[in-house]
Amino acid sequence: MLYMTIERFKDRDALAVYRRFRDRGRMMPEGLAFHGSWVEANCDRCFQIMACEDPRLLQIWAANWRDLVSFEFIPVVPGKETAEALAPYLDAP
Repeated sequence: MLYMTIERFKDRDALAVYRRFRDRGRMMPEGLAFHGSWVEANCDRCFQIMACEDPRLLQIWAANWRDLVSFEFIPVVPGKETAEALAPYLDAP
């Protein structure tokens, strides 16, 4: 399953987050996969796509960063897969 992850940097302190990332890496448990990230221009939030079969892995990962970041995890489906799933219904009244 894919998850859109929204990270909010506590106290808007992106430097503390990047300092830890530089020193300790992403600190993810085995089985959690990182697919990409985008940071808001003002450095308040980071948006990431993560993948795992067990959502408890997201909880473990978030616990490693709880002092610097608050997390929101949103299950998502790629647009192409959604279009394929809905295709049989497109011409229905």
